[in-house]
Amino acid sequence: MTITPPWRREGRTHFPGVPAWSLATTRQAPELFEVCPLGEVNRDWALGGADGTGVRVCVVDTGVEGGHPRVGGLDAAYVVTDSLTVSACEPVDPAGHGTACAGVIRSVAPGVSLSSVRVLTDGKSGTGDALMAGLRWAIDEGFDLVNLSLSTTRSHFREALHELADRAYFRRCLLVAAAHNMPVLSFPWTFSSVVSVASHDEPDSMRYYYNPAPPAEFYARGVKVPVAWPGGREIRSTGNSFAAPHITGICALILSKHPWLTPFQLKTVLFLAADNTGEAHAP
Repeated sequence: MTITPPWRREGRTHFPGVPAWSLATTRQAPELFEVCPLGEVNRDWALGGADGTGVRVCVVDTGVEGGHPRVGGLDAAYVVTDSLTVSACEPVDPAGHGTACAGVIRSVAPGVSLSSVRVLTDGKSGTGDALMAGLRWAIDEGFDLVNLSLSTTRSHFREALHELADRAYFRRCLLVAAAHNMPVLSFPWTFSSVVSVASHDEPDSMRYYYNPAPPAEFYARGVKVPVAWPGGREIRSTGNSFAAPHITGICALILSKHPWLTPFQLKTVLFLAADNTGEAHAP
């Protein structure tokens, strides 16, 4: 019996050179969608003239270097302690990953209010319990958007994470989660209550595509992205980790212009304003 890997089912392909679940536009063009109902919801309606002002975003990651010029300061910084409580801390990042994500968000939506919760220690690892504690805190604090450029493959966290994702959804807190960089099953990006993001390989930070073959719902810039790095530096890096904050920034632009949108409505606007939804765009 031949078993088809899940990332090759339903037309999905794992292209070399880009993270799993992603789109190499030089080898496969984005599928076009003709959108007639609600066609007036185009890119200009969705975010034209917006800068993210009034939108609160939390980066749940390795911490954020608040003084980095590409980050432009933080409203607050927190860390999940060994006792799984969330405490205020200095705006530092011992690893760099969170700083990179925060810098991307700020570059797309310069007016957002940014906060950080450190749940990872070295940029690659951390406990699932720390992730749960940090995410629960961010949801309860009422952030509009939470950027999760991380995931866990540990299935025993699946149910609790799913409950938190639903809790956020119904509290009008939208979780934007990066797809895993490898073709493996992980969470929470595979949940329908979050906005899941993989990468495309184009250089335009504002270009994003709807994906007709979830679990990754959208593609955003994630290949050779210039990102902030600790010490005031900048590097180029590739990964779905950096595609997600592009979508977080775009969501912040939309919410700053239309603060009444629920997570369901915001997902719909993202779809209608994507670069491959045909009639949704003004000429």
